Amino acid sequence: MFSDITLAFIGSGNMGEAMIHGLLKQSLLAPEQIIAADPRVSRGEELKERYGIRPTTDNLSAATQADILVLSVKPQVLPVVLPEVRSGARTCSFVLSIVAGAPIRMIADGLANAYVVRVMPNTPARIGQGISVWTATAEVPDKQRQQASLLLGALGKEIYVDDEDYLDMATALSGTGPAYVYLFMEAMIDAGVHLGFSRHVAEELVFQTVRGSVEYAMASGEHLSMLRNQVTSPGGTSAEAIYHLEKGSLRTVVARAIWAAYQRSVGLGGGRKVSRLAGRHPDDSGNSEEGGR
Repeated sequence: MFSDITLAFIGSGNMGEAMIHGLLKQSLLAPEQIIAADPRVSRGEELKERYGIRPTTDNLSAATQADILVLSVKPQVLPVVLPEVRSGARTCSFVLSIVAGAPIRMIADGLANAYVVRVMPNTPARIGQGISVWTATAEVPDKQRQQASLLLGALGKEIYVDDEDYLDMATALSGTGPAYVYLFMEAMIDAGVHLGFSRHVAEELVFQTVRGSVEYAMASGEHLSMLRNQVTSPGGTSAEAIYHLEKGSLRTVVARAIWAAYQRSVGLGGGRKVSRLAGRHPDDSGNSEEGGR
């Protein structure tokens, strides 16, 4: 399905590279089928040396050669990039956008191409362990939808949703999620060093603990609270640690952080209020004057 396809990335930062690495690792495309456009010559040469792809600093040239165009730039530069590549992008079979917060209609109108797939991936895509949430305009044909599903499936799991509002939610939960996990792991490692472990040993303990816990949770199929209770004996060390985590409002802090990320995603797309699909703010008890009527 991709034997004669040229895939061009406009923007080749961390997420763009993660996708390139994942696609090549799964042998879905050959290196010469991938073009990576970046304003820095050094970045292009770095990717060429690392993956054997075709680098360029010319966004329009990349878009013109592309059968499938991937927009992987920062939201702030989108107003500049869209008109720059418009004449080349209008003939692409479809455009795949991973630009956080950018509404699908903005991309379609800006590129004069109605065939747009909007995706929120995450960086574990680099090793084929990502999760991508995606949707598409009604105009995207079945063949292109299948291609999008295969491309994203090569990066890990993929979930199609029929309402674009879920993309902003996914941005806050899974797209940004690795950062939350890394921060928690970093805090555990620092605590281990404070206890007296070397950093190397603390890292090994935390990495394997997190990996094993995730694998076990997925394999067991049990509710997370049940799994937590399995290691929380009355009056034991886990109970003492969890008491302090709860006392520090861990759940509330996490909920507030994800809600803030969600609102930021909506804001990047020009939104002035939260999605109609979204729930209440974590601090909203539902006891407002309006809610009490």
